[in-house]
Amino acid sequence: MKVNVGGIDRVIRIVVGALLLILAATGTLGVWAWIGIVPLATGLMGWCPAYTLLGIETCPAKGGKKG
Repeated sequence: MKVNVGGIDRVIRIVVGALLLILAATGTLGVWAWIGIVPLATGLMGWCPAYTLLGIETCPAKGGKKG
């Protein structure tokens, strides 16, 4: 897997994912908030399978790096 998620994108994914998980755990939002695991995981890994399929790359390093 090559890194295809850049710095700002990663931070946003981690923050949004963590926020959704916290809201789900506290019962503030419903079961659907557990979807926050997806942006959290992709932000931590630096790789997004949807970006790969769509040919998108927000990582500044050309071609990413193996992770």
